[in-house]
Amino acid sequence: MERELLLHPRLLGPHVTDHLKEKLLQSVEGTCSGRHGYIITVTQIISQSKGQIKEGSGITSFTMKFNAIVFRPFKVGRGKEAGVGEQGRGRGGVNPGPACHPVRPAPEGEVLDAIVTKVNKMGFFAEVGPLPVFVSKHAIPADMVFDQNSNPASYVSQVTDEQPIRIRPDSEVRLRIVGTHFDVNEIRAIGTIRDDYLGVIT
Repeated sequence: MERELLLHPRLLGPHVTDHLKEKLLQSVEGTCSGRHGYIITVTQIISQSKGQIKEGSGITSFTMKFNAIVFRPFKVGRGKEAGVGEQGRGRGGVNPGPACHPVRPAPEGEVLDAIVTKVNKMGFFAEVGPLPVFVSKHAIPADMVFDQNSNPASYVSQVTDEQPIRIRPDSEVRLRIVGTHFDVNEIRAIGTIRDDYLGVIT
């Protein structure tokens, strides 16, 4: 991965490398790239170009090449894997392409734990770290019914005589990724809990 950084003339000097490293961490960590995914942390700075002064301003441009740990969800098909990995040069087992270095197999789809943020009659929204996921009502088990009269609104399953199971804001759920959409600065995912071992984490 690489990023162009601009430095003010007052920051040029013996500590220019330290200033560039600090600015790189501030500008990329926690951001999202549609190509690479969410950049969690920079692990290694590979190279730093010579500065080029922009005419008329004195601002100096540097190109920094670096490796980073990224989070990129996948709808996983046959022969593919998914996970969190390191993005950068093709050495030491690091995948040089836009996908993450695989860390585990997932033959049908990546399974993640999420926190529910919003529930409505169309389904519910959840977050996996920085990743927003929507689960449609058609991807929720048939025994779970939307209860608009509860406060807050929730999906309720009463399949036993015990306490009913509810999906509501702040509930923890285990879901499977079935689709992803990549924009320039955002990733969104579609999930399902209509499968064995998925649903509310109790």
